[in-house]
Order: sequence, then structure tokens, then C-alpha cells
Amino acid sequence: MASSFEKYQKRRLISSYFSVVISISLVLFLLGLLGLLVLNTKKVADHFKEKIALTVYLKDSAKEVEITQLKQSLALAEYTKSAVFISKEQAAEEHSATIGENFMEFLGYNPLQNSIDVYLLADYVSPTTLEEIHTELSSKDFVDEVIYDKPLIALLNDNVKKISFWVLVISGIFLFIAVLLINSSIRLSVYAKRFTIKTMQMVGATKRFIRRPFIWRSVKLGIIGSILAMIGMAGVLYYLNKSFLELHLIEDTLMIGALFLFIFVMGILIAWVSTFFATQRFLNLRTDELYY
Repeated sequence: MASSFEKYQKRRLISSYFSVVISISLVLFLLGLLGLLVLNTKKVADHFKEKIALTVYLKDSAKEVEITQLKQSLALAEYTKSAVFISKEQAAEEHSATIGENFMEFLGYNPLQNSIDVYLLADYVSPTTLEEIHTELSSKDFVDEVIYDKPLIALLNDNVKKISFWVLVISGIFLFIAVLLINSSIRLSVYAKRFTIKTMQMVGATKRFIRRPFIWRSVKLGIIGSILAMIGMAGVLYYLNKSFLELHLIEDTLMIGALFLFIFVMGILIAWVSTFFATQRFLNLRTDELYY
């Protein structure tokens, strides 16, 4: 009979440990994914910003040396990521391929112009900076027109600010929820041992002596949960990086390493603090209060 009861208690204890580990790992995994989102929000926004081109149309009277000098100056400019020269013949071929017919046969001439598509670094993709670049390039005599999508730039910058703000707010809320959920799981596991805690206290054990094994056990569970969460995060990061190679998600190893370290430390810290206060609560209760 005693053996059956001991087996039952052992199974119950293992089940309690298992639920704590699963709770910690799932919550930390979701927190880690949100951290990855926070870290890569700017990178994703920068990726889209750098896909927007500022197009410089050149007059037909522009000399070859002027075009060459402009291409070189744009390529070396601090705001330029890349500058691509598109001749009027190349533009005509691309336009014909798009509409499915050779429009020059109908018109009898090529109405398109030589142009340079300038792709800017993300930090310079703002209405103010683009307007300054627009003014500078338009002042050149051989430049016919400089165009870019003003409404798209303004909309993109506004949306990036809004998204960044709400991601940070949601991250803070989720961090708070994560602490509460892990704390609740650990408190339940300590609650199952409340009579053991009180018995040890009644035979003269100090509070520190009683807390130590509970804290050490919870820290070990926190470490296991953190490792499982980091394995899940690594899998998701690998999949996302493979699916979106152009974002270079794993290039910033320092930031990713810091995030993984944060998740590991959070698992240990929350487990330690939650267990400390949970055991302290039951240590301060009277014996008759343990039943409620």
C-alpha cells in the first residue's frame, strides 16, 4: 500500500515538474520570438526602404562625360547604396517586354530618356533628406527631372514609427504576462509541498535551509525550460533566415547572442524569484492556514 502511494506521489511530482518546464519553455519561447521581432523590425523596415528608387532622368543633350561624372558621384555619395544607369535603349526593351509589343515601331522613335536609378541607404530615406537630394540633382543643367514616390516615403516612415512603438508596448506587456505565468506555475508546484515545508519548519529547520532545495530545483527547471525555448528559437530563426535570405537575419550575431542570453537569464531569474516568494509565503503561514 505504501509502495503504491509512493509511486503515486512520484508520478505526481514528475508531472508537476514536467508542467513547470513546459510552462517556462513555452512562455520563454514566445517571449524570444517577440524579441526576434523587436530586433528585426528595423532591419525589415530598412529592407523595404532600400528598395525604393530615386530616378534621375537625363536630357538627350547630356554629354557622355557629364553622365559618367554623375554616375561616379552618385555611386560614391554617402547616402547611396547603389546607382544603376539605364540607357534609353535598355528602357525601351524593358517597356516593350512589359506591354508585349514594340512601341517604337508604332511611334517611329524612342521617346524614353537615359536615367539613373539611385537606391538610398535606409537612414537617408526620409522626406527631408530626399527633398535635399532632389534639389541638389535638379540643379544640374543636363538633368531633366528627378522623381521619387513622395506619398510612399511618407507613409512608410509613419508606419515604421507606429509599428516600432506598438511592438515595444506589446513586448512590455508580454514580458509582464510571461513573469506572471511562470510565477503561477512555480507557485503551484511549491503549493503541493506546503505541508513538507511546514513540517521541516516545525522540527527546527531555518527558513534559508528550507528554501534552498526548492530554489535549486526551480532553477534547474528554469535552465531546462530556457534551453528548450532557445532550441525552438534557433529552429524558427534558421527557417526564417532560409526563407528570407535578403534580410540577413543571422548576420548580427552579437544581438542574437544577447537575446538568447537574455532568455536564459530570464528563465533562471524568474524561477529563483518566484520560488523564493512562494516558499516564503508558506513559511509565514500558520499550520491551520495551509488547508485553505
